[in-house]
Amino acid sequence: MDLGFRDLTADDVECRVATVSAKGCSLLLYKNARCDMAILDETVGALGWQRSHSRDNANCTVSIWDSAKSQWISKEDTGTESYTEKEKGLASDSFKRACFNWGIGRELYTAPFIWVSAGKCEIKQNGSKYTTYDRFAVESMSVADHKITALKIKNEKTGCVVYSWSRAAQNKAQGIVQAAEAAGVPVQQEYICNVCGKPIHACKGKSKTTGEIVTYTSADIYNSTGGLCRECAAKRR
Repeated sequence: MDLGFRDLTADDVECRVATVSAKGCSLLLYKNARCDMAILDETVGALGWQRSHSRDNANCTVSIWDSAKSQWISKEDTGTESYTEKEKGLASDSFKRACFNWGIGRELYTAPFIWVSAGKCEIKQNGSKYTTYDRFAVESMSVADHKITALKIKNEKTGCVVYSWSRAAQNKAQGIVQAAEAAGVPVQQEYICNVCGKPIHACKGKSKTTGEIVTYTSADIYNSTGGLCRECAAKRR
């Protein structure tokens, strides 16, 4: 049963602020339940799918009619409560997760780490904590082979693009560095933590494979932690 769910577009995806510091904020991409319902209707028809909930909405089962087998094919997942309207939020989250199992919006798992610096948004301090009331939207997004390949995000308050990324540019930059290192050309590049804003320094550690003491470059640390220093990466575990 090849359903061929379409890729998400920029209009299908929304942004949510994940973390905030004095240096800026990180964002997460997500789809809402209305997006899932629309794509199901588009692909299999309004009468071609159904949903059911169990365990007080904690679990959702999404079933799609397979005409070749003359039976419903089901996939199930569980959700988590939201801060407001807990029962409704739990039902919505479990439904969205069940739709992920069907492949709807799975490309969101390939999104890059999204950081908006304080110069591109308004950060407010409340005691020892920081917050932002700015809202962000996906201005454009490209998807190929079920992976996000390019992304632009704007600040809805200012109308300015605050984040721009492409997988091709990232791969090209990594290729240039690797070619320079292979040719014995020293590459001087300072990597900055996307959360605390501190420089990421190279360090020594023991290799997991050989047990030898090796030096990890700042680029190694930056790429392996998703743009974070070791301290900030450890806090997320």
